[in-house]
Amino acid sequence: MSKFQFITLGSFIIFIIAGVVAFAMYKGASSTSNQLPSVTIWGTFPADVFNNYLSGINNNSATPVSVTYKQESSATFSQDFIAALARGAGPDAILIPVDMILPHEDKLALIPYSALPARTFLDSYIQEAQIYTNTNGILALPFTVDPLIMYWNRDMFNTAGVATYPKFWDEFTGLNQKITVKDSNGNIRKSAVALGDFTNVENAREILGSLILQLGNPITAYDAQGILGTTLRAAATISPKPAFDFFTQFVDPTNANYSWNRGMSDSKTEFLSGNLATYFGFASELSDIRTKNPNLNFDAAPLPQVRTGGIKANYGRMFGFSIVRSTPNANGVYQVLSILTQPNYLGTLANTMYLPPVLTGLIAQGSNDPYLSVFDNAALVSKAWIDADPNKSAIILGNMVESITTGQKSSFQAIEDGGLQYNQILNQAVSQ
Repeated sequence: MSKFQFITLGSFIIFIIAGVVAFAMYKGASSTSNQLPSVTIWGTFPADVFNNYLSGINNNSATPVSVTYKQESSATFSQDFIAALARGAGPDAILIPVDMILPHEDKLALIPYSALPARTFLDSYIQEAQIYTNTNGILALPFTVDPLIMYWNRDMFNTAGVATYPKFWDEFTGLNQKITVKDSNGNIRKSAVALGDFTNVENAREILGSLILQLGNPITAYDAQGILGTTLRAAATISPKPAFDFFTQFVDPTNANYSWNRGMSDSKTEFLSGNLATYFGFASELSDIRTKNPNLNFDAAPLPQVRTGGIKANYGRMFGFSIVRSTPNANGVYQVLSILTQPNYLGTLANTMYLPPVLTGLIAQGSNDPYLSVFDNAALVSKAWIDADPNKSAIILGNMVESITTGQKSSFQAIEDGGLQYNQILNQAVSQ
């Protein structure tokens, strides 16, 4: 038996044991038979990918599962979900990103540790999955993760005489001097890096969030009284101010690192056009970049890190299955979700989506694929934060950045004011 088969089988056995225990001990409604129920799942995960995944499971399983999946828009999921629950017509489970889950926590059933031991959960999944745990149980079973990485233009680096990609953020000071090109009027023609603006920097929320997380600031956290609040305060124990100061300097024409402005196209378009040396995007964007410009000579690399005094981190967009509290058969729903998240199936899904798996046992096998090896390592240090609404938080963060870059506020004041606004949306999400 190969090492891969051994570890996969071991993980599979652990999950099967957990499933059997769950069926006997889960504190939901009792099941009147051993037959698994038909389960309805709503989510923002792509329906075509999920349905193909489900077909693959049922075509290769002696115990097919009956699942109806409905894809919802991220913009309308919350209102549609809440309205459906009010009518008594909601789904049995949901499949949404971790940073959309806070407003719905009170509508979800925790998986007790008697069903899935905390040690088993923590040993099985990547570190980011810990965000689903609390003292009473597990809020979701991880399904996929899409880490933020750096794509870099080899031709632009080679032309500038730079042999390899930056591993630390402070390297961009030297890169700007070598790669960024301006005309006689000071207009930027080619840029080393796109940072400092939320209007035309793709994934700006996640990039700035990664910088803050790398400092050791969790962005949101529960206090001793169990109240959720933001740590985006300039006077916080770990101030996010260095992240904002670094991020905003690249749009300041008076700064030596000036390399970006609002008059340019969005960062992905500039990268695809060969005018931007580095692009911070998700692992899932690899195929799109290849398709849109097959002639682009680029590679993938880990997201740059803080050189000293921080922690290794990059944002990871994680999807997970959560059981809806109102479902009439929580036991049965858990059993179905346990099948949908078995290691052998998740490994196949990761390969199909060309993304890293959420299970550490699968990542431990390594990969000879030059891109997947980067994605796997990024998944191991992926992080996210408990958010009220990604769109609302992006607006707040964007306003904070703009008030700094336009000189309306100092970075200290912008962070303090923005932190108060962030706490408001967190309080509103909890009280929904």
